[in-house]
Amino acid sequence: MTWRILLPDLVTAWAGGDLQPVRTSFRRWAQKLTAAAPGEDALEDWLDIVDGPPQRLASRDLDPRVDIAARARHVTLDLPADDTGPLLTDVPAAWNARANDVLLAGLALAVAQWRRHRPGGGRGTDVLVDLEGHGRDDVVPGADVSRTAGWFTSIHPVRLDAGPADWTRVRAGGPGVATAVKKVKEQLRAVPDALQYGLLRYADPDGEAAAELAEAPSAQIAFNYLGRVAPGGAEDWAIAPEEPPAGEDPRMPMAHALEINAITRDLPDGPVLSATWTWPGELLDGADVRELADAWFTALRGLVACVTAAASGDGAAPVGGFTPSDLLVDLDQSEIDSLQNAWRNQH
Repeated sequence: MTWRILLPDLVTAWAGGDLQPVRTSFRRWAQKLTAAAPGEDALEDWLDIVDGPPQRLASRDLDPRVDIAARARHVTLDLPADDTGPLLTDVPAAWNARANDVLLAGLALAVAQWRRHRPGGGRGTDVLVDLEGHGRDDVVPGADVSRTAGWFTSIHPVRLDAGPADWTRVRAGGPGVATAVKKVKEQLRAVPDALQYGLLRYADPDGEAAAELAEAPSAQIAFNYLGRVAPGGAEDWAIAPEEPPAGEDPRMPMAHALEINAITRDLPDGPVLSATWTWPGELLDGADVRELADAWFTALRGLVACVTAAASGDGAAPVGGFTPSDLLVDLDQSEIDSLQNAWRNQH
């Protein structure tokens, strides 16, 4: 986000133009944000989210002496445009959802399947994930950080449970994937203000909230969807590919067993979802990570197949519809499904 501010400013300054003012400095924004510390109720909400059995992705915990950035491994996989296009349009539209809801529903299904075949992976279907966001949310009254350079990134945990699903039917776009989207969408809607977690965990004045959250189980997976971007062309002002922006200190301990950074690139042949998986090289085997990455894309393709089959008119059962967070009345999912099925049967 900062480069999206700096590059146009460099162009303007080079041409002798006037730069637009910065409405709110990073320092002022941070001061106002810290002053708006959440209360005790917010702490209980976050403790409910992180509370749960420990979940292992590897045979040991992260070791800050060994699992450092310099030893990280990476693999990047692309989902073809034929799948990415409907995945980010038709699939979210079917359930009045967002792209992140769909991507995380697929991830929850994939992790649950992946863990079933690993010692110590657990029998449950839930997974604790740290969600990373741009952090420039409109939470500070009167603040405008649209032109403020700085690292505003926010990270908060969320517990996702797509429910039990037959993997064969997931691959084929069976009803399990529809249930997964509904469940994960509602779990994400129930998460409190994302910035509250960071304030409680790291800016708590008396330290009690920070201590309680520090003792809770931590997420082993981090996920960040960066949205859709157009690829750079032959413009004069762009980041030189041979000089990428400085990254993290190579000695920095890694915070997660797996970090997933996904982005959609709008290419001439259509949008392509590109996901980079990063992990400590001494902690996980690359083949195991690739297996999980492939399982995620399999689940996402299953979601596309589910919606595509329903829209084809070849006799497949209709999918989609509302979930409780969409309505102003107090109905659970089974009541909503019953009403929608009754309406469909009459039309």
